[in-house]
Amino acid sequence: MPLAPPTPAERLRAALPTAAVVALIGYALVAGLAWTNPAPSDPAIATFDVPPPPPDRVPVVPKKVATHRPRGAAAPPNLRSQATPIVAPPPIILPPLVPVVAAPVAGRGADPSAGAAERPGPGSGAGGIGNGTGSGGSGDGDGYGDDETPPRLIRGRLKDSDYPDQAAEAGSGGTVSVRYYVEVDGRVTGCRVTHSSGNALLDATTCRLIEKRFRYDPSRDLDGRPVRSIVVVDHDWIVEREPADR
Repeated sequence: MPLAPPTPAERLRAALPTAAVVALIGYALVAGLAWTNPAPSDPAIATFDVPPPPPDRVPVVPKKVATHRPRGAAAPPNLRSQATPIVAPPPIILPPLVPVVAAPVAGRGADPSAGAAERPGPGSGAGGIGNGTGSGGSGDGDGYGDDETPPRLIRGRLKDSDYPDQAAEAGSGGTVSVRYYVEVDGRVTGCRVTHSSGNALLDATTCRLIEKRFRYDPSRDLDGRPVRSIVVVDHDWIVEREPADR
């Protein structure tokens, strides 16, 4: 069943309450904006006096008093710091050094393992220490190898006046065999008696004078370098006896 539309009188009655509510809300808003805080009833809380700021403090400048004391001279001027005119050069960085294998004794070849060594090795030079007394390549005698020249005496000799008085008075004489070293500078060292003359004084005098006086042109190898060598010599001490009739 269809509803009948409301009449104008019914519409007016429904709009009146709504208009009243809107008017009441508008009045409340206007009254709230116009409200002010009432003044407090306690006069001690209502107002108070703010003290003025303190005045600016004036610095006190001491008064200079004239004095009659003598014044000293002024200090000399200070040194002025200046940069040094010398400038350090940039560092030179060298490449790392590569170690070179070298032998104690130079050889004739270019192979670094061709020199002599103190112990046997893969090189072509001599290895180890020999036990011979000569300088030959494979011998053990007192001679010299084909690649070396023997030492040559350039200064020094034993004279008749070197005969010890004690041995001469006792009539002692004989042949002394000695062996000594000729160093690379030509000096004599390590003299040793290999066969005695029978008189200890003659033996000691022989070695002492040889080491003191004898100088050599040392032995040299195939390349002309001086090398140490051994010399074996005999010296005769002869006593000259006068005839019995004298």
